[in-house]
Amino acid sequence: MRRSWALDYDTASCTIAAALEVVGERSTFLVLREAFNGVRRFDDMQRRTGMPRQVLSNRLARLVGDGILRKVPYREEGQRPREEYRLSDKGLDLFPLVVALLTWGDRYAAGPDGAPVLLTHRDCGAPVRLELTCAAGHVLGSARDVTPLPGPAARRVA
Repeated sequence: MRRSWALDYDTASCTIAAALEVVGERSTFLVLREAFNGVRRFDDMQRRTGMPRQVLSNRLARLVGDGILRKVPYREEGQRPREEYRLSDKGLDLFPLVVALLTWGDRYAAGPDGAPVLLTHRDCGAPVRLELTCAAGHVLGSARDVTPLPGPAARRVA
């Protein structure tokens, strides 16, 4: 068996690790799930996620601070002004990651009744699926179709 080239490179600049610093907690994905489902208000998120208020408050503050969510003011008649949470462009870019987790969960963690949520294309109603392609348009069937190579930020281990 051939030795992996990755063993010769430092992991300090790993972008997977950097992404996990931002979104790597279960509670973060539960908030993202709700945001992608159109749930925007704190009390609704708290009820649907079951998180303690302080945990949810901290998670939302972190996601706002990281630019994944943005606060938008609203006011219902007779109520004080409040803020709801909406996905920013940076947050919307996490959608493929959420769909990948949903797809994996549907395949390996769903109960006997199947998937609790179905994603469909808004325009035509067809089921949504996640697909990896290369820049030339070839569909990649699995990780076996991909060759990792050192990128421009890769640094050899001293």
